[in-house]
Amino acid sequence: MKFGLLYELEYAKPWYEGWEARIFHQALEQIAFADQKGFDYVWVVEHHFLTEYSHSSAPEVFLGAVSQRTERIRIGHGVVLLPPAYNNPIRVAERIATLDILSNGRVEFGTGRSGTPAELEGFGISPAETKAMWDEAVRIIPRMWMEDPFCYQGRYFSMPPRSIWPKPVQKPHPPMWVAAATPRTFIEAGERGLGVLCFIIGQPAELPSRIQPYREAIKRAQPVGAFVNEQVAGFTVTLCLDDDAEAQRVGGPAALWYTAMLSSLLGEWRGKQIPGYEYYGELTRAAREQSTAHMTSLIENGTFCIGSPETCIRIIEKYRQAGVDQLICFMQAARIPHEKILRSIELFGDRVIPYFKREI
Repeated sequence: MKFGLLYELEYAKPWYEGWEARIFHQALEQIAFADQKGFDYVWVVEHHFLTEYSHSSAPEVFLGAVSQRTERIRIGHGVVLLPPAYNNPIRVAERIATLDILSNGRVEFGTGRSGTPAELEGFGISPAETKAMWDEAVRIIPRMWMEDPFCYQGRYFSMPPRSIWPKPVQKPHPPMWVAAATPRTFIEAGERGLGVLCFIIGQPAELPSRIQPYREAIKRAQPVGAFVNEQVAGFTVTLCLDDDAEAQRVGGPAALWYTAMLSSLLGEWRGKQIPGYEYYGELTRAAREQSTAHMTSLIENGTFCIGSPETCIRIIEKYRQAGVDQLICFMQAARIPHEKILRSIELFGDRVIPYFKREI
């Protein structure tokens, strides 16, 4: 089993002068430390306008800094938003290839379409068309890396024959993923040969009903890229400290704040009947229930991975048994102090990750 970190670059109010720059630089320090402690991946989101929840609107710039502070950790866009009003496909291909060069071939290319009305409406994007926009872009970007010259005439994007530079270090191109919030997206990921980034919080017991259809779909995959990336990454708010009481005291309020914010953001879909976003009402309900549930029960059922190293190992075992290949740990939640995040990374590297590496 592999392990990753996720960064939203978020910070709950109240704010203080200079907080935003501080969390950016703290995150860079945390990631460099995680590289030393044996984490396999770091994922950084792309979000816009989401006050407190995420201030990571230019992950390609941030990850460029990460590439120069690390040596072995895989560098993941989690994810690049592919509707062209967010990111022109040519610019995506150019930026991913540049980052792959700077990182000496460590890029993971995560894709998505966006999940909040605030972002979509802010960029003037029709929610009903985002799935088709994503599907078109995810098919042509790998071609831009492999074809020279490349030309295309499509529904949302067209270009005359041009040479697109640079090309990625990884041949034929970096591994490709998609963020999956709905059961249907798991199947669509498999059919396209994409890895799954399951960026929703829920019980590990719920995952097999999504992962098994993904495994079946990938058997009949017609890859959008040059190869199949059969991996499932699960995700949860994580904090590993020296004992359960301290971890719950520090991490518990942050986890509940995060799910409350998620419920509020997804709640913007309430009353809107948008093709492709029907399932978001269910996600809103689940997030609302999590934000009001008792922390002990949320840890016991594996919703959150918060506790001592022994407790975290027990929780992660649930994810492994569910079929997850990689656990993405979100430690930079709400207002968790920098020194606590560093300690959590240290304990993971010293006691949690080695347990699962030995088991393999």
